[in-house]
Amino acid sequence: MDQNLLFTPITIGKKVATNRFVINAMECCDADEEGNPSPRTYRRYRRLFEGDAGVIFLEAITVSYESRARLNQLSIMPHNEKALQKFTQEMKSVNPKPIFIWQLTHAGELSSPDFSRRVCVKPLPGMGGDLLSEEDVDKIMDQFVLGAKIAYNAGADGVDLKLCHGYFGTQVLRPYNDRPWKYGGPWEKRRQFAFDLYERIRKEIPDPNFLVGSKVTMWEGIPGGQGCAGPDTAIMDLTEPLDLLRGLKERGANFILVSAGNPSLTIALAHPDKRIPDYAYLHHLFQKEARKVLHPEVVTMGSAYSIFRDGKNNFLGVEREKSSLLYWGDKNIRDGVTDMVAIGRQSFADPHLPRKLREGKFDEINWCTLCDTCMELLIRQQNTGCVVYEKEYAQILRETRAKLGVLKFKHT
Repeated sequence: MDQNLLFTPITIGKKVATNRFVINAMECCDADEEGNPSPRTYRRYRRLFEGDAGVIFLEAITVSYESRARLNQLSIMPHNEKALQKFTQEMKSVNPKPIFIWQLTHAGELSSPDFSRRVCVKPLPGMGGDLLSEEDVDKIMDQFVLGAKIAYNAGADGVDLKLCHGYFGTQVLRPYNDRPWKYGGPWEKRRQFAFDLYERIRKEIPDPNFLVGSKVTMWEGIPGGQGCAGPDTAIMDLTEPLDLLRGLKERGANFILVSAGNPSLTIALAHPDKRIPDYAYLHHLFQKEARKVLHPEVVTMGSAYSIFRDGKNNFLGVEREKSSLLYWGDKNIRDGVTDMVAIGRQSFADPHLPRKLREGKFDEINWCTLCDTCMELLIRQQNTGCVVYEKEYAQILRETRAKLGVLKFKHT
């Protein structure tokens, strides 16, 4: 198993990941009333650190409690710093090897109006919200910078400035944002939001050991979405996303986690499901095109690998032994498609997956069944985890469905 490239080290900035496994940022709605890690949060991340992935992302931690997507969402504000420092120290005591990166987010139009203020850069059908001014966006950028400084002080190894999945960064970057304002209209204005943010954070935190990067949607899959040819077409055009990556590279990015879709609108593109698994192959294209721009200075991390499991999946026209996570991870690294492989739902099913694979304990692995009931819990603002392998989350799901009925997936 040591010959598989997934188990080889890689340098990210000035740090070294011991293997090529990445744990995606997976929100779980279990922070306490002040946005601090709860006992359940501690338990989840202890297991992930025990699992020994090369990189672990802290789930989307909001820079603003005024506008947020989750009721019980982790937050990163001055009153959270001590709690986050304690949290980081404990995780590092469990296992000091994984690189711990925090995903900073602002929900924008995905903020829930049930308990926060929904805001937008331009009203999107079915979303909307209060229209943001240039001063509002500057304030949001201040919050991102402050969040990065708190993460640094609390001991994080780096930050992921979220530019994906329909959240605020996406809303500014997408062609649909054709408002004639400081951060809208021509691409040169839309991209400036991300460029200014990187430059400010690098200036405020000059430590070269602190990693900065982003999870980026290459194609959102809606008219006017990120990676589309214009504000009123869904035709894919990677010109803007690739130019964005070049600009982030020039401004000191250490990694880019390549993704696609918008879980609120194009969920199967963002998280390929067992009914339509083939979107996962599209992710390989996005990773390859991104790596052409980023390599070798910036590490490319690829997503949408949970769908491949142990080869027992619904992909057609392929041999089972050539349709597994291990196979595609090794092949895509070997072929220069990606440098690292990120897993999300699979990390719920078995947070110890990297260690078990390395040790050859294949019979002990809990493979994700791709039932997506974890997504149902998330959408319904419930504590989120694997319903199949953990009884407490199965009980939460039963109680939620008894009260609200079975969810038909539409919006997060």
